[in-house]
Amino acid sequence: MVGFISKIRALFGGAGAPDTQGPVALDPASLQAEWLIVGLGNPGARYAATRHNVGYMAIDDLLADAGDVLAPVRGIKAEAAQIDINGTPVVVARATTFMNLSGEGIGPLATALGVGPDRVIVCHDELDLPAHKLRLKLGGNENGHNGLKSLTEHLGTRDYLRVRIGIGRPAKSAPQPIPDWVLGPVDDGHDFDTAIATAARGARLIVARGLNAAQNDIHSR
Repeated sequence: MVGFISKIRALFGGAGAPDTQGPVALDPASLQAEWLIVGLGNPGARYAATRHNVGYMAIDDLLADAGDVLAPVRGIKAEAAQIDINGTPVVVARATTFMNLSGEGIGPLATALGVGPDRVIVCHDELDLPAHKLRLKLGGNENGHNGLKSLTEHLGTRDYLRVRIGIGRPAKSAPQPIPDWVLGPVDDGHDFDTAIATAARGARLIVARGLNAAQNDIHSR
């Protein structure tokens, strides 16, 4: 993946008018999945290139190879696409709510798909990892992340899988409130592009080979 943020800027800031028709809404009964991969973030151009939206970006990268696009899911506050990973049917999704209410879309979608929390993979920003560092894990505390808190509430457990994408914390030499930091622009460049691509790879590996194998691959980078 090259120039991920430039692609986002072109999408939201280009001269062409957006497609107001958009993709046809999906009937949740038509979707088949053994896994659900979720990206956390906030909708809209204002937030598209912010640190809080790196989960969205990982999802976009996951879809890019096959040219898939997300479509609204009828009756659920989410948009989704169905893909195949090594012969396994997977639904990739994000909530259409703001971050703090992510579970309102993802919880009902998981229920409609019949996918248990242990097969839900969530890509999200992580303050407690240095920028561009990736870690995979199952369960654990939300560490103040309101998107994760909402998911935990609506999935009924913390025991879902996480692809944690490091965004670091503000420098002590230039302190700023955490909300301002996470809603600030990402540090664009090669390392950032690599981190997003690696997050998408991590999600694929969990589906294809399991968490332990995925950790061995991603954590060694």
